Amino acid sequence: MSIFKKTGLALAAAAMMAAPAWAQTKLTMYYPIAVGGALTEVVDGIVADFEKANPDIDVEAIYSGNYDDTRVRALSALASGEPAQLAVMFSIDAYDLIEQDLIVPFDSVPGVEADWLNSFYPALTANGKVEGQTWGIPFQRSTIVAYYNKDMFKAAGLDPESPPKSWDELVSMGKKLTKEGTSGLMIPSTGYPYWMFQALAIQNGKELMSNDGKTTYFDDPAVVDTLKFWKSLSAEHGIMPTGTVEWGTLRQAFLEGQTAMMWHSTGNLTAVKKNASFNFGVAELPGKERLGSPTGGGNFYIFKKTSDEEKAAALKLITYMTDPEQAAKWSIATGYMGVSPAAYETEALKAYTKDFPPALVARNQLQNAVAEFSTFETARVREGLNNAIQAALTDTKSPEDALAEAQAKAVRLLRDYQ
Repeated sequence: MSIFKKTGLALAAAAMMAAPAWAQTKLTMYYPIAVGGALTEVVDGIVADFEKANPDIDVEAIYSGNYDDTRVRALSALASGEPAQLAVMFSIDAYDLIEQDLIVPFDSVPGVEADWLNSFYPALTANGKVEGQTWGIPFQRSTIVAYYNKDMFKAAGLDPESPPKSWDELVSMGKKLTKEGTSGLMIPSTGYPYWMFQALAIQNGKELMSNDGKTTYFDDPAVVDTLKFWKSLSAEHGIMPTGTVEWGTLRQAFLEGQTAMMWHSTGNLTAVKKNASFNFGVAELPGKERLGSPTGGGNFYIFKKTSDEEKAAALKLITYMTDPEQAAKWSIATGYMGVSPAAYETEALKAYTKDFPPALVARNQLQNAVAEFSTFETARVREGLNNAIQAALTDTKSPEDALAEAQAKAVRLLRDYQ
């Protein structure tokens, strides 16, 4: 045997000895939080624990900004041939992702168990179930809740343990809480105005869309009256700033005492708990005809351009991250909900909610919650509604005209799906 053959055999043997005993399955997961944010540490920790328990799977989490940014980045990666097996994206993206043939139903993934698919809160799975199949699994989920400053309530002669439960109480208490430099209430009208508007419309007894995603009701009299009420909070009652209220800065405005009450995602709960220098409360949203809030947040999706081996690995990761113990840790660390009843039966979450009852408000509100606004052509239909809300709040158009235009646009976009 020549020296070259001997050397080649030796190198090959050395390479085999150095190689791991398994071939790792690599997963790329797009996730809707900003790079370097506090939540990245939480997700990194969960992923690291998963990889330790599953050394045959390597997970790369790509933190891609907000939900809209994440959808764009993940779908751009798929279009350009870059690897992407799963993502957490808006729960309301399901119709569009199905229409574009980009995702697979979890029912078809190798190894999935029906009991697991049915283990989540029905209100949280509503957006992910389409035509009898489950396309999205809830994870980073929320409802809108009312945060309020108990110290300001007490100073205004209001019971700090009795936040408003009706629209009338919202207005009357808001007036007592409004003073120079402090608004009684702020409801954000940038970022996700349709979400806040859906909450108000539900409370006024009207849904914005049909259950099949093919019809909208923007010009319904009850919906128009809802937008008039939102506008009246500043224009007539003076308890909210005129114009728009910024989603991204509202939490800080609340912490700085610029408003006594704010409506925002339960995903802010842990940050408010850590940073508030005053006593605060968290309550379910008030109502008029009924109580209610849309659900919100993100679901896990598995992309279609994924091998069976990768799908099985992705399912294992998603199952791990939604496990009751992990869901409990996630809820405590972030303020988002535990996505299953079992999460609230864990010792960790039972102890946490006993010491901090506000962590149960969003969960309790699920009994009055509805699926978040979602239709076919969701992005464009939603854009028309967002524009209508902001046009009315800034006096650019009347509520009637703004919503009529949004409805006409929606009808055009949805005509082919009727």
